[in-house]
Amino acid sequence: MCGIAGIITANGTKPDERVLDALSKALVHRGGDGVGRYVSNGVGFIQTRLAIIDVEGGKQPFFDGENVLVANGEIYNYLELKKELADVSFSTHSDCEIPLHLYRKQGLEFIEKLRGMYAIAIHDHESSRVILSRDSFGIKPLYYAETSKGLVFASEAQAIIATGLVSAELNKSSAFELLQLQFTTGRQTIYKGIKRVLLGETLIIENGKITETRLRKALPETGVVKIGEEEALDRLNDILENSVELHQRSDVPFGMFLSGGVDSSVILALMERLNSNPVMAFTAGFSGTKVHDEREHAKKIAKAVNAEHIELDITEKDFWKHLPEIAGAMEDPVADYAILPTYLLAKLAKPYVKVILSGEGGDELFAGYGRYRSAIRTRFFAKKMRRKGAFHGLGILRDESSGWRDGFAEIENIKRPNLTKLQAVQAIDSTDWLSNDLLIKLDRCLMANGIEGRVPFLDMEVANFAFNLPDNLKIKGKTGKWLMRKWLEKHFPVSKPFAPKKGFTVPVAEWISERGSELGHLVAIQPCIIELCKPEETAALFSSSGKKAGFAAWSLLFYALWHRKHILRLKSEGDVFDVLSERL
Repeated sequence: MCGIAGIITANGTKPDERVLDALSKALVHRGGDGVGRYVSNGVGFIQTRLAIIDVEGGKQPFFDGENVLVANGEIYNYLELKKELADVSFSTHSDCEIPLHLYRKQGLEFIEKLRGMYAIAIHDHESSRVILSRDSFGIKPLYYAETSKGLVFASEAQAIIATGLVSAELNKSSAFELLQLQFTTGRQTIYKGIKRVLLGETLIIENGKITETRLRKALPETGVVKIGEEEALDRLNDILENSVELHQRSDVPFGMFLSGGVDSSVILALMERLNSNPVMAFTAGFSGTKVHDEREHAKKIAKAVNAEHIELDITEKDFWKHLPEIAGAMEDPVADYAILPTYLLAKLAKPYVKVILSGEGGDELFAGYGRYRSAIRTRFFAKKMRRKGAFHGLGILRDESSGWRDGFAEIENIKRPNLTKLQAVQAIDSTDWLSNDLLIKLDRCLMANGIEGRVPFLDMEVANFAFNLPDNLKIKGKTGKWLMRKWLEKHFPVSKPFAPKKGFTVPVAEWISERGSELGHLVAIQPCIIELCKPEETAALFSSSGKKAGFAAWSLLFYALWHRKHILRLKSEGDVFDVLSERL
């Protein structure tokens, strides 16, 4: 796990070392175990390393005599691929050396055998081209900008801005999208001129220009595979065990985030099965608030497998104190209140582990969201699955048009003729919500604390199996994730998989309302809020009650803090009130 970046100059001249210095400095938090650099023939790469596998010998860049590679990620099946490459002389024991040799043998097809998460850059000397490639679920981030000096890329958008080749200029339409959705979609980021390499995309770059693109899709498009429940349970057991086993490959300590829900319970049970030492599990909760606290149930199931269980009690004081710091870490902004526990759990875990396994993807692949039930209803009873924005009907925004829907409307309108209605909705969520909210949240919150996040449910083998399950093995009646619950009932019954779901939430609305009058005024006078919202209605919103008003207030608070840090480029020192009170 690392940060990577580089520049491919437009005219083949030597890259400016100051640009590479700026990229390296901006990404140092993604890896404090070393910095690598490569410069040749109009191409410059840097890599900041978080050493996970081959701690001593796996320094990047990697060279094979013809080509050069830097990578951010993990190739979990690297041992199996090494056996297939028996004629290759490897210079390290690193998993990320594998793609370099696959590229030399297979060219642009090199990604087809990779099981893992990755953002990869390769300089091909013979063809004088650079290849950028990102994994199919977008677990690892990769951004680029086409400038007069050439194409610059990096693991984080803020690193591109740090070079001075692109300014921190707001894309206003994306700002409305962020407020309404809590994330932004597609290729265009919230910064003008900075784009995302799409999920599963490979870019071919020559002389600082993109000349070709290729796409590796994450989910199959063949439709449902017929299978009975018992056979499906046996296959699920084998596939999940294999995925968790691969995701545990590490030369450093690892643990997991335990919520006590279905996804984390599955991971806990499998980690306990596969390890002789106790599993290290971390759980967050919120004492003295109205939201459901998951720690008691998490403690019970952790005790059942003798896990080393560490709890974190997040308070209102923590919220005010750490939110500016957390918003600062989310340079590709995600206004998901789960950034609070994710970031603080990572901070808690840092002295103990360097790798965390987490349950992202379980809901999308095994159909855990309540809205999925609408997708399988008969046409007479079906509801249109049209998402409404967080500010719908509140009269807060200056622009009430539906333009903010354009990004995911494009994804919704993709034709998927072979898929069931449920699969089509799952595919939409996997393309926008999963990649642009949940996975960005996990990456930034953990990498800011020097921890690698791994997601066993997003292994390609798991995804191919789960997505093609019949609808009735995903949802029965009002119960989602049916097959996963049946697996837990059989293998880990103490987790109570069929107990009514309480749902995970963070009491941000409760905390905000307690200081609503003071906070509403401070948020309403921020220039970025005045630009998008009506000040009087904004201030009043923070004193309003109700779930919808509370979530909208949270979104505006996050946006105000984010904008000060990443657009105005101001320091975020002190708590929420200190930061918002500071004069511009």
